[in-house]
Amino acid sequence: MQHIAFFIPNLSYGGAEKVVVNLVKEMSSQGIELELIVTNSEGASQKHYLNQIPKEVKIINLGTSRILNTILPLANYIKKQKPTAIISHLSHVNVAAILAQKISHSETQLILVEHNTFSAHKSRGFTSKLVKYLMKLLYPQAKFIVSVSEAVRKDLEIYLDLESQKIKTIYNPVVSNELFIKAGASLNHPWFQSNWPPVFLAVGRLVELKDFSTLIKALALLRKHNSARLVILGEGHLRVKLENLAKDLGISEDVSLEGFVENPYAYMSRATALVLSSRSEGLPTVLIEAMACGCPIISTDCLSGPKEILDAGRYGALVPVGDEKLMSKAMLKILEEPPTNKEILIQRAINIASSQKATTKYLELLEYK
Repeated sequence: MQHIAFFIPNLSYGGAEKVVVNLVKEMSSQGIELELIVTNSEGASQKHYLNQIPKEVKIINLGTSRILNTILPLANYIKKQKPTAIISHLSHVNVAAILAQKISHSETQLILVEHNTFSAHKSRGFTSKLVKYLMKLLYPQAKFIVSVSEAVRKDLEIYLDLESQKIKTIYNPVVSNELFIKAGASLNHPWFQSNWPPVFLAVGRLVELKDFSTLIKALALLRKHNSARLVILGEGHLRVKLENLAKDLGISEDVSLEGFVENPYAYMSRATALVLSSRSEGLPTVLIEAMACGCPIISTDCLSGPKEILDAGRYGALVPVGDEKLMSKAMLKILEEPPTNKEILIQRAINIASSQKATTKYLELLEYK
């Protein structure tokens, strides 16, 4: 019997993990038999998305702590269960999936999904360099590589020397009826009340790549002349550093680090604007989610994705990476000239990243019947 397996390390909070959850939900709703393979489903960090997996989907826990150690257990799984296809996410996981498939001598099809721009991430340490070497060596053996944006596709073509027909661009499955329902849910937060100061929103892990330091500095510049607040949804190791930065700049009372929240869409539908301050991305799903909620956008023009999503600035403001002054000016412009094109933003999000459209494209690649 035909069935599809998804492979990802775990279901902790993150963009790739959310993509997997959305694909699994959509395919499951179409009656497709699915399995979800994770290296380790245990631990508190996994609670974020596990409860969103449909009960019909069987979760295969390989019970390993390192991707290297998953190769043999995954090969055994492929031999026994003989999935029609495995859709694997993230570079190091993709390499493990190819090696496992080769060991199993299986005809299982492999679809490798690349979420990041290959050239934007510098190799640090032996493991990282080894993964990049193995990507160049092994990726051509997959049935297809899916890039989450055209910029990622072009980058893979150049740096992995892949044939263009081997790479297919499929935007992440983002927009669904569930998103719209959640966007309309009530929000019990004192800052999102009428006649209160405008609130800018940011969403993402508190890590260097997201560069929330520049955003907090931009807010500090804005606060010299205008009343405004910033809410950041997400968790990470830079929490204390970011809190201290806001305190040093004298705006700690206007910056709230809310941590992970189950429903960010209720915030997006009410925020003055969503600001993406990242240094690099593959396809920043959060921009599409915010657009689907009718939320105005300010984003760094980083590699890659924002320029594609915003059509070179047609659907939102693009500012240089790491420039708090121009980011602050873009925030000020939103306050002075509030956008009135919410329906245009929503339609743009639907057109490029509906869950149904993305799922259809994956099934077409697999020639699934």
